[in-house]
Amino acid sequence: MKTMLSKKNILVFPCGSEIGLEIYRSLEYSTHFRLVGGSSVDDHGRYVYKDYIGGIPNIENTNFIDAINKIVAERNIDCIIPAHDSVLLELSRQKSLGNISCEIMSSPYETCRIARSKSLTYKTLSGTVKTPQILKQEQIVDSDFPIFVKPDVGQGSKGALMVNDIEALKYQIMTDPTLLIMEYLPGKEYTVDCFTNRDGLLLFSEGRERVRIANGISVSSTTVEDKRFHELATAINKKLVFVGVWFFQVKESHGGDLVLLEVAPRIAGTMGLVRCKGVNLALLSLFNHFKQEVTIVENSYSITIDRALENRYKHNIKYGHVYIDLDDLIINKGKINTLLIMYIYQCINNDIAIHLITRHDGDLTATLKRFRIGSLFDEVIYVSTDKQKYEYIKHEDSIFIDDSYAERKIVQDKLSIPTFDAHMVEFLLDGN
Repeated sequence: MKTMLSKKNILVFPCGSEIGLEIYRSLEYSTHFRLVGGSSVDDHGRYVYKDYIGGIPNIENTNFIDAINKIVAERNIDCIIPAHDSVLLELSRQKSLGNISCEIMSSPYETCRIARSKSLTYKTLSGTVKTPQILKQEQIVDSDFPIFVKPDVGQGSKGALMVNDIEALKYQIMTDPTLLIMEYLPGKEYTVDCFTNRDGLLLFSEGRERVRIANGISVSSTTVEDKRFHELATAINKKLVFVGVWFFQVKESHGGDLVLLEVAPRIAGTMGLVRCKGVNLALLSLFNHFKQEVTIVENSYSITIDRALENRYKHNIKYGHVYIDLDDLIINKGKINTLLIMYIYQCINNDIAIHLITRHDGDLTATLKRFRIGSLFDEVIYVSTDKQKYEYIKHEDSIFIDDSYAERKIVQDKLSIPTFDAHMVEFLLDGN
């Protein structure tokens, strides 16, 4: 892979989506790209992206393109990565019309247009891969149930559900007349992550089972080997024009055949699974887009990903010194608390002084050497038995971290500075 001459500025929009968060995890450590996050709503991206732009007009707003081009000009944006299907479709359309003044990490507009509609996807790929049987309401009989309904335009499995009788079906159709009525596919569901280079060559295709789904998102997934995944990817790649990352989803029929559910020419939120095997599809796609030659190098182990809500915080505490305890805090149950070590290094990066303040019972120098942490501290304070810790805290812009409630209370009462227990340290971590 060739390296680029200069760092590129990349706008991720909307950056707080699950897709946008995976893009951040994929690119945050890259030396080739600098990330700018943008959103129309005040979303989680504000807590993650260090450079964040809020209040961008929605794609349906008539001022959307002018606002995007203004950001591109002011921030010297080289490329936008769309992080939502509707945004992908609109930006690829505007780029095809010549209305966007930077690059868009996207497959061609026609591919995005087809992929955005399930019915159009099935029509386009019918005869290429097995697609689900679409049913007409007036022709459905009792033996057809259970059946499946899903929005023609949507992402993941949002709005998709199984119905078991005609009355339930009528209610769903009345609620949303655009729903597709489909045969029910009872088997396992898979996503196949793919990468096509700028010459149209399919360089990567790997399947993962969607083990558990929440709010339309795969929150538990594991890698699966099946030669059919590559066969299907090859067939789809010959029919549609892709540039960079894309994926498709399939589900097993009663007979065990893999039936296509959808195709999407974008990053998927659960692509962290293959990223942690060495295949960073967001990074590869950017290099590919900027005309760099890329190759795929993947580790051979199997891996499972399980996702849950995570916490990010913002606060208004300003401090230049941290006084931190040792026993039952940095060293807990005979092991290093790695979260606290992460926090200490964050302080080092931010030029915040670290003062170890301890009543350690034993050879303190030997303990610090044993755990290889002696060099982390700007100052090591040993508190004698006739003294209180607050007496050693000399800086007004300080915070105090200690596992002892009694110690924290005395410090807070005497000095009126913020105090923290170990479980609170996550609140002090930056958003990375």
